[in-house]
Amino acid sequence: METRNEGNEKDEKDKRDEKGKRDQKDERDKKDVTNEKGLIHCYTGDGKGKTTAAVGLAVRAAGSGKRVVFAQFLKDGSSSEISVLDSIPLIHCVKQEQHFGFYRTLSAREKQRLQEVTARYFQEVTALALREQADLLVLDELMAVWNLKLLSQEDVLRFLDEKPEGLELVVTGRDAPEDILSRCDYVTEMNKRRHPYDRGVAARRGIEY
Repeated sequence: METRNEGNEKDEKDKRDEKGKRDQKDERDKKDVTNEKGLIHCYTGDGKGKTTAAVGLAVRAAGSGKRVVFAQFLKDGSSSEISVLDSIPLIHCVKQEQHFGFYRTLSAREKQRLQEVTARYFQEVTALALREQADLLVLDELMAVWNLKLLSQEDVLRFLDEKPEGLELVVTGRDAPEDILSRCDYVTEMNKRRHPYDRGVAARRGIEY
């Protein structure tokens, strides 16, 4: 037969157990909220691996069931990773509509046309990410078009500041400006210590592109 003291002890234990369960649930909820907040990644520097890192993160995100929009500025869509990314159902690769070759070889008129195409492409891919409720948006070589002034810097910063809270964002490219770096949660700088190109080895398909 249970005594009064034993009954009281049991009640206290039940209360402690219930409180412990509530505390555990609160911790799980806090973690879920943290996990749902989309952060901003920047891969910059003069070393190899910026696009490679972005591609790897896109594949990892898709592997976990996340929706990915993958965009590349100043590239023609022929780089080897695109054929694989295109085959992954949860990754939507958006190719730029027109390409102009190396910027330094363009005429003034071609540079103006490239600026128009780049601005339209930026609006297209950011709108697509919002419309498809993407979990991850990759803007490969964003720094290149920023530094060449092919995009409105105000538009870029506004998007970084006002993107959906749950959208994870990756930006890549050399010479990332402080205006972008200050808004990033991850900043990784690839520094070149040695590269075969310096010995006259040309870029190799499947390795550099």
